[in-house]
Amino acid sequence: MFSPGQEEPSAPNKEPVKYGELVVLGYNGALPSGDRGRRKSRFALYKRTKANGVKPSTIHVVSTPQASKAISCKGQHSISYTLSRNQTVVVEYTHDKDTDMFQVGRSTESPIDFVVTDTVSGGQTDDAQITQSTISRFACRIVCDRSEPYTARIFAAGFDSSKNIFLGEKAAKWKNPDGHMDGLTTNGVLVMHPRGGFTEESQPGVWREISVCGDVYTLRETRSAQQRGKLVESETNVLQDGSLIDLCGATLLWRTADGLFHTPTQKHIEALRQEINAARPQCPVGLNTLAFPSISRKEVVEEKQPWAYLSCGHVHGYHNWGHRSDTEANERECPMCRTVGPYVPLWLGCEAGFYVDAGPPTHAFTPCGHVCSEKSAKYWSQIPLPHGTHAFHAACPFCATQLVGEQNCIKLIFQGPVD
Repeated sequence: MFSPGQEEPSAPNKEPVKYGELVVLGYNGALPSGDRGRRKSRFALYKRTKANGVKPSTIHVVSTPQASKAISCKGQHSISYTLSRNQTVVVEYTHDKDTDMFQVGRSTESPIDFVVTDTVSGGQTDDAQITQSTISRFACRIVCDRSEPYTARIFAAGFDSSKNIFLGEKAAKWKNPDGHMDGLTTNGVLVMHPRGGFTEESQPGVWREISVCGDVYTLRETRSAQQRGKLVESETNVLQDGSLIDLCGATLLWRTADGLFHTPTQKHIEALRQEINAARPQCPVGLNTLAFPSISRKEVVEEKQPWAYLSCGHVHGYHNWGHRSDTEANERECPMCRTVGPYVPLWLGCEAGFYVDAGPPTHAFTPCGHVCSEKSAKYWSQIPLPHGTHAFHAACPFCATQLVGEQNCIKLIFQGPVD
């Protein structure tokens, strides 16, 4: 039932307190090779049986690597800031009984609660894995208050197996006016809080960078530039429902327990699928009945699968005509309205965490053909997601494909049964 680091609640009949969930963008309900252990597309953060949070305590300024090592080997958590060959500032951390800490990163070592690897756009299998990952092994940590309202905060970098965070000479680091040290990780941890929460009315917020100590900065000129951005004093590292966390290779969506309570469930999406199929939509040319495949068969194109022309939205069954010699291979002419554009199979968006409302699946993202509610499609169509080291573009949340077209999504036009 519970992953490592998600202890079973002490009282057997008592529901464990859920702080929230992290959902990886680009996966439609599970990883292509299946969810396994700490490596999955969705991770729930539950209140731990015993608090494991830490808070800063003693600061040491040491002049030799040996002295720095002696402090970091004491078995306590610590963050080392190497200023030069002969000066390191080591900040010791002590137990905090009021918080729970969860760590996210590429490493499979035990301190990592949620293992995240690079998202390959287009929902390809993990075999198409990027050879050199840009995600940090110990990328970030989320610290949740154990008492209501269970506030969750994000910090760049995670503690390794020796309970250390080490910022070397080349890492961006500095001393704040109040005397405490801070720094940034190599590729940075970026966060964007949507304006207006995660609802149909939400607007995209501004992407910021989070420091090792949880302060908020404007973005660096490029992802791994030495010079930090400007401190944004009016903003905090508190996660809100719908906050996006970018680890340079994977983007995570934070959903609060309350937000999830108002989100459609997998059962709801399955009911919507059955409702569409019960209306017996037909191919307007072949007059055969179309049906969305069951959620468990969401990778295999089936005979009755609906296909759509993404320039106009007309839904058809699969057919082989309409190729134009003057267009690209995937472009076809719609027999209904003669519009030329991509012709693709439609897939139901199955990851409920990405829906901002429980509306019927009426819109498809272009060019991938994932289908969800109108408000969800319009929401994700306007969200700029980090791509590479300094680009941003909108992408389908279900497969991470970069969106194209005037609106990035299209309203589907189904034809009902003729009889």
